[in-house]
Amino acid sequence: MTIYQNLIAGEWVGTNATKNVNPSDTNEVVGLYADGSAEDTRSAIAAAKAAFPAWSRSGIWERHVILKKAGDEIMARKDELGALLAREEGKTLPEATGEVIRASQIFEFFAGEALRLAGEVIPSVRPNIGVEITREGLGVIGIITPWNFPIAIPAWKIAPALCYGNTVVFKPAELVPACSWAIVDILNRAGLPKGVLNLVMGKGSVVGQAMLESPDVHGITFTGSTGTGRRVAAASIEHNRKFQLEMGGKNPMVVLDDADLSVAVEAAANSGFFSTGQRCTASSRLIVTEGIHDKFVAALTDKLKTLVVDNALKAGTHIGPVVDERQLKTDTDYIEIGKKEGAKLAFGGEVISRETPGFYLQPTLFTEATNQMRISREEIFGPVVSVIRVKDYEEALATANDTPFGLSAGIATTSLKHATHFKRNSEAGMVMVNLPTAGVDFHVPFGGRKGSSYGPREQGKYAAEFYTTVKTAYTLA
Repeated sequence: MTIYQNLIAGEWVGTNATKNVNPSDTNEVVGLYADGSAEDTRSAIAAAKAAFPAWSRSGIWERHVILKKAGDEIMARKDELGALLAREEGKTLPEATGEVIRASQIFEFFAGEALRLAGEVIPSVRPNIGVEITREGLGVIGIITPWNFPIAIPAWKIAPALCYGNTVVFKPAELVPACSWAIVDILNRAGLPKGVLNLVMGKGSVVGQAMLESPDVHGITFTGSTGTGRRVAAASIEHNRKFQLEMGGKNPMVVLDDADLSVAVEAAANSGFFSTGQRCTASSRLIVTEGIHDKFVAALTDKLKTLVVDNALKAGTHIGPVVDERQLKTDTDYIEIGKKEGAKLAFGGEVISRETPGFYLQPTLFTEATNQMRISREEIFGPVVSVIRVKDYEEALATANDTPFGLSAGIATTSLKHATHFKRNSEAGMVMVNLPTAGVDFHVPFGGRKGSSYGPREQGKYAAEFYTTVKTAYTLA
């Protein structure tokens, strides 16, 4: 099989490779992808450093054209890339294609932002002096992305980095190199100068560690586990570099007595179980007031019975496989923990077989959970959801906020009073009313509070806060 190589200083390099296996059919190898070394990483950083002076001073039209071409090609190849994403990550084909479209839209947005770069000219408090305030690129940006959104998250980090004049060393998750390789290949052919974008696939302990140790990486943007995020922070502080972290979540969805039952059930099912629950914005805590609790649980259980778990590429599949064997074991371990803690297993929880060998798990619903149980406090990152019964709105809000995380939160209610109060008082970076907690627009800020996020928001115009530094210049007239 062809080895898909790393891109360093404009050249495709690498002979060592690892297999990319389809979680819907473990007999299929999606491809062989390069396994980069620490030396590869150091070479990529050196190439990015050398390319920065010219790229940071490049014309806005050049950046616009390259980003626009990349977005156009991604959109034109949405079916092909969607199938590739579904094969390597296990997301259903409609979800995967939707993610590819989102990546295209992100590049389209930042192609436009490249033409809207602006600053301020203001008068000084001193006579005959002018003041200019501008934004400039940071330098070399290290990008480390997770496996659950293998094209959208790289897009929303790479596009603004390039838009604002930075150069990039990009390390995707080991489990999902194919979409990352494709997006880098598209940008490379769109006309990026050598060294502006470098791809080093490989182990986090090798490639990621070399990035953290380098004093020539001026900013790191990371999405992944809380533990790794803390190591990124510690290493970045040592080098006095800028860093941005998106980490875990234990997102609540509150369902009040006055909620529209069908709306609440659809939002909860989507939030907790679609994309196999493998979203940092997934809602794995359903906090339900006692007046609607039994009806809601019955209706949600009926909904889960209709969801088809199968091969991600198969028509009619609602939930694909878990991403790999390790994650499947994590999920099943937590299911056993939930049982031992005294929660009631109301639905699912079984590993199942399908026509093709894969990591298939039934959507799992616990009831009679408490907010002190591990299944209610720790991020599982699978199709495992707990229902917590509460007395009223006040208890629901307090329970929702009683978590070390703060990424996304939702409420199902027909009360304007409660919706308005929840939006203001929820301790989360993103709040949804009568909508799934997962699913956000590409042109607005993304991020959370507490243990979920650190640093400036991602996406939209707010991305400039991380990818640029502010310069103030004074001139005597």
